Amino acid sequence: MNTKKRTTIKDIANVLNISAAAVSKALHNNSRISDKTKKAVKEVAKKLNYQPNHLASALRSGKSKLVGVIVPRTNSHFFSSVIQNIEEVLNKKGYNIIITQSNESYKKECANINTLLFTQVDGIIASMANETIDLQYYEKIKSKGIPLILFDRGENDLNVDYIGIDDYHSSHIIVEHLVAQGCKRIAHIGGYKRTRIYNNRIKGYLDALKKHHLPLDEELLIETNLSTENGREKMQELLNLKIRPDAVYVAGDYAALGALQVLNENNIKVPDEMALVGFGNEPFTNMVTPGITSVNQHSPEIGRLAAETFLNYTKKEPITQELKKQILDAELIVRASSNKKTDPF
Repeated sequence: MNTKKRTTIKDIANVLNISAAAVSKALHNNSRISDKTKKAVKEVAKKLNYQPNHLASALRSGKSKLVGVIVPRTNSHFFSSVIQNIEEVLNKKGYNIIITQSNESYKKECANINTLLFTQVDGIIASMANETIDLQYYEKIKSKGIPLILFDRGENDLNVDYIGIDDYHSSHIIVEHLVAQGCKRIAHIGGYKRTRIYNNRIKGYLDALKKHHLPLDEELLIETNLSTENGREKMQELLNLKIRPDAVYVAGDYAALGALQVLNENNIKVPDEMALVGFGNEPFTNMVTPGITSVNQHSPEIGRLAAETFLNYTKKEPITQELKKQILDAELIVRASSNKKTDPF
């Protein structure tokens, strides 16, 4: 079987009868190489379909100009918006990004980290998978002196930079809004407590109920993976209770969408019989009927700050990291699913 040999700098040098070092300098627009030689080198490189070996270049220079990005999933508007803004900021500084997704799997996340480290990335920007408890692979990134920036989901124990919103306060805003609508029995379909952001949302929910002297009923607090299907399943469980809630706060918009589907299928009037609030402000929340009240997580700003935080480390040597948080205020976008009356908050 014939395999086409990869074109190298030496191949270009042989065609032009110049040194490989001169070819390399020409490809990098070195001022010591004449414009005539640069033009000739680039023409031959194009003719021979030369592709730079970024890994070899990284090994030589110690810099790949690549940044790894790890997200739980790319089909979320929040994560895709963060990625877009990371890329826009880094591209302007000559960096490209490598996007990986964990699909909420710890095993897949570890494989992604290994791949990015093998590729000699200059930094990693990540949001952890739901399954992740063991932090050894993230510690592996730090041990290699590679900047690690976490966003949305992160762990304080890693002692690295973190960018996100105030999840605890977000729950207070949501509960206060629902109380202002006259709701007295508020359920929470939350994420797993083992994940810091969802634990903070649960704590905020419980403390807000206590503040307003509302019942802390265990059957109204449900942990789940926040998929659309789980939202459907857990909403049906709440409808099967002897005393139903009059409001449901869901810690993710996809699960809120599933919950809304079940409410509509059961002819439950939203928000009059049951108010509904999601989290994430996905585009579909404004397209369904009724529109779903949700929390805006400021994804463009998070992406920009994550990229700028990485760039700050490119100016430092050696790299030392500590826990530094950049926390953005959450914003509640009120829509028809919870708006029973004028909200004073």
